Amino acid sequence: MLYFEDFVVGLRRELGSRSLSAEQMIAFAREYDPQPFHIDADAAAHSPFGSLIASGWQTCAVTMRILCDSFLLDSASMGSPGVDEVRWTKPVRPGDTLTVFSTVIEARASRSKPDRGVVVSSTEVVNQHGEIVMTMRGMTMLATRPAGA
Repeated sequence: MLYFEDFVVGLRRELGSRSLSAEQMIAFAREYDPQPFHIDADAAAHSPFGSLIASGWQTCAVTMRILCDSFLLDSASMGSPGVDEVRWTKPVRPGDTLTVFSTVIEARASRSKPDRGVVVSSTEVVNQHGEIVMTMRGMTMLATRPAGA
């Protein structure tokens, strides 16, 4: 179990990877972001992107899954007060493999509730070519380690 104290400023971790197929991209976009360049290869070929691309929201969802699988489900997470910024810096294309990196940029104990703290992290999502496709800055509330643990 990971607690607030385990997230020290400067800690950078590679959290995991996942590949996306055209079929996955189209299925997600049909449900949540049905813009032509996400759901129709022919329309996408004539778009500014030149081919089918994933919804940025799918990139966020994949990132969230990797965050959960890599540490959140095994942590004393108390949820998140929010994400300050998300940037989609390059299109995600069919067959891309996305790898998530996270760096702790701030960790502060709560003054009013000593059983918890807030960790601010910078997240980078990189494709198989080493290109950053998404950045995110978010916060996680975590319980402090119980006495004697």
